[in-house]
Amino acid sequence: MTKKEVTQLSYKIVGCAIKVHKELGPGLLESVYEKCLKHELETQGFKVKQQINVPIFYGDIVIESNLRIDLLVNNCVIVELKAVEKVNPVYEAQLLTYMRLLEKPQGLLINFFTNNITKSVKPFVNEYFNMLD
Repeated sequence: MTKKEVTQLSYKIVGCAIKVHKELGPGLLESVYEKCLKHELETQGFKVKQQINVPIFYGDIVIESNLRIDLLVNNCVIVELKAVEKVNPVYEAQLLTYMRLLEKPQGLLINFFTNNITKSVKPFVNEYFNMLD
């Protein structure tokens, strides 16, 4: 994928999140938003994987962990969902780490506990994004 394609994909993902938020509003569990967003993305024709394990490589071993990403869209963009009053910096650090460990160029941190979802979305890119054309 190119930088432009990844950016367009992220824009469409946010559009789907807006649609889910408009229908459901704030105040539900993260798992509800995750299922609905997955459904909306698949309805739009995207390939979505849910609750994917994040492997940890340390030296020459793979460490089993309980780390999971919420959604992976088109094997390219990691979507981490929250339904919290305040987005802590640790959520951003986790997403950046997941992006690095899975070698994905873009991540979206979306908090559904808001009145305006567009203001709560935080996009992140990394060195894998910079390597794209």
